[in-house]
Amino acid sequence: MKRVAVIVFPGSNCDAETLAAARAAGSDAYFVWHRDTDLRQADVVILPGGFSYGDYLRSGAIARFSKVMGAVAEHARAGGAVLGICNGFQILCEAGLLPGGLMRNARLRFLSRPVWVRVEQTDTPFTCFYEPGEVLELPVAHGDGRYVVDPRTATELEATDRVVWRYVRDNPNGSTNEIAGVTNAGRNVVGIMPHPERRDAPALGGQDGARVFHSMEARHATQHVADVRAVDDRHLRV
Repeated sequence: MKRVAVIVFPGSNCDAETLAAARAAGSDAYFVWHRDTDLRQADVVILPGGFSYGDYLRSGAIARFSKVMGAVAEHARAGGAVLGICNGFQILCEAGLLPGGLMRNARLRFLSRPVWVRVEQTDTPFTCFYEPGEVLELPVAHGDGRYVVDPRTATELEATDRVVWRYVRDNPNGSTNEIAGVTNAGRNVVGIMPHPERRDAPALGGQDGARVFHSMEARHATQHVADVRAVDDRHLRV
């Protein structure tokens, strides 16, 4: 069972749903307040959606200076899994843990509706339970969801297979290359704009988002088997 820290900022409004989704997938999930510096031996860190203080300046621009973000950055540098959903995605970009930034939607309107995304990569801790090319229906709720990067970075992201999800059918917010989610070079930090926790049960209209949370446990089991095999191989060589 993985320990999952769900970071709570002032204004977070998807923290309870994210905690519930992680627990439903079998994780030992718990809240960590943004002023804390102890992740309590977390295997996974999730920055949920909603809002964070200082968003009036630019989404995530002030939250990136919260005390907990030092611990999150250290966790990420050590190879720990980190997921940012919506506002969490914005904070990860502002903190430099992911490239690019999230700007006002192209039509300057808040969006709250279903969107469709195609799974582009399945080798991250949050997408390994999906199939490449699979199309998911998930809700969005954002005013600053337009993912932007400079042309050089966009080319690099595409060339290194770091686009995790991509909008299909339409580009709801005008994101560069229809990007709905990206990962870092180490593939352990992922940011997504749609809300998987809002579509992870039949009562919520479907389960397209549930495998984001189940992937965390599957990734843990896969890594454990790989570690055991590596130890066995070393013993055999000796």
